[in-house]
Amino acid sequence: MTRSLLYRIATLLTLTVFPCSVLLAEEPATTKSDDATALESSEQDALRYDSWGLAIGVRRGDIPYAVEDDQVYDVLPLLKYQGSYGYIDGMEAGLHLWKNDAHQVNAYTRFRFVDIPKELQNESQAQAFDFGLQYKFNHGPWEADVALLSDSNKRGYMYTRTKYHWHSGDWDLIPYAEFQWKSDKFNRYYYGLDQYDTEGGLQFNAGVTARYHVSRNLYLIGKFGVGRLEDSVADLPSIDSQYQYESFLGFGFFPEPGQQRFDYKNPSANEDNDQFLRVAHGWATPSNLNDILSGNAEKDPYNNQMTSLFYGTRLTETLFTLPIELYFTPGAVWHYDSEVQDDIVEAVVAIKAFYTFKFGPRWRLGVAEGLSYVSNLTYIEGSEIAEKGYKPSKLLNYLDFSFEVNIGDIINSQRMKNLWLGYSIHHRSGIFETSSAFGRIKGGSNYQTVSLQWHF
Repeated sequence: MTRSLLYRIATLLTLTVFPCSVLLAEEPATTKSDDATALESSEQDALRYDSWGLAIGVRRGDIPYAVEDDQVYDVLPLLKYQGSYGYIDGMEAGLHLWKNDAHQVNAYTRFRFVDIPKELQNESQAQAFDFGLQYKFNHGPWEADVALLSDSNKRGYMYTRTKYHWHSGDWDLIPYAEFQWKSDKFNRYYYGLDQYDTEGGLQFNAGVTARYHVSRNLYLIGKFGVGRLEDSVADLPSIDSQYQYESFLGFGFFPEPGQQRFDYKNPSANEDNDQFLRVAHGWATPSNLNDILSGNAEKDPYNNQMTSLFYGTRLTETLFTLPIELYFTPGAVWHYDSEVQDDIVEAVVAIKAFYTFKFGPRWRLGVAEGLSYVSNLTYIEGSEIAEKGYKPSKLLNYLDFSFEVNIGDIINSQRMKNLWLGYSIHHRSGIFETSSAFGRIKGGSNYQTVSLQWHF
């Protein structure tokens, strides 16, 4: 195996392809009875276009290459957010360039999984987000899309897919199928390992994703799929299996049945009236989370610092009927230059939970989970990764822990009742080598910050 070993796999949350003529067929005109109206309501609920979700689980993928290992496992955190300007669905996302009730054109990205032996994944760093354009069509429980994508070296491919949302009781099932049209340049590099010539071809994937409602906001989620490589790729000396099986099992938090779903016909109805802006300034520390939380954090000898700006929009006011608010919160971070690093930009997308309680003034605990990408590695992170002998990853898991107090309550000012002063920990890590998405590394970076958060 070489560091150029790569394998493209469809992302975690549902793919598909059935004839679009089925999607475009109009229903015959009928007079609506009460039963018909009830059925229509049930069908609408079956769409399950959740406005938000947060999940984690284990993905298992077959290794198609001629190696001794035949499977690999990944721990994956997943975010789901549907807004008026874009969406995130697991390891794919789109920014709306144009849309109406049924059609969308999106700037689009999705993650390419790399199913090679675990011990080779850190060195290969083959996993990545590919970028391109997507056209998406929604019609009742049907969903179809087509996308043109490229990796960072302009190796292109295209896919078409369709999926069907089926709901009954506590179950949601989504059968899917997908065709991938791949260029000869793509196949030579990712399957021929840049050693064997091959032509472009057509790969087919199909399967089903499932979700079971356990209680309140808690769901079990799973997926099983199979992919078939084209004959020209399967016959390569580097490949020993034409069929690859993929599965995922985990749990997540989504809206309760009957709670808010995303309304495609009235996008403005999906916006909550509670939003925030959060400004924070922080100082790096070489200490790990346990030392920080126990009050034993060390000072960074080079005094590396950062400033962040986050926007938040509320997703729900309650979780499991408790007063726990969830917010979708993207942010940007500026890491200042120092004698050991240049200026660095960090982008974050996360979902954050807040629990508010009153002990004199109002206090609030917060925890966020998400993804973080840096333009370059910070010194505090790079030195730890180098010491442990890993090749670094720009994409890592993101956590944020915060403790805040309400300024309006402290100074008895109604004008300041929406302002919070807080302490937080800004954390990036690779989840203990459990995920190829984060480079199979152990370690990361921590910053202790002081923040001001204003709700409007």
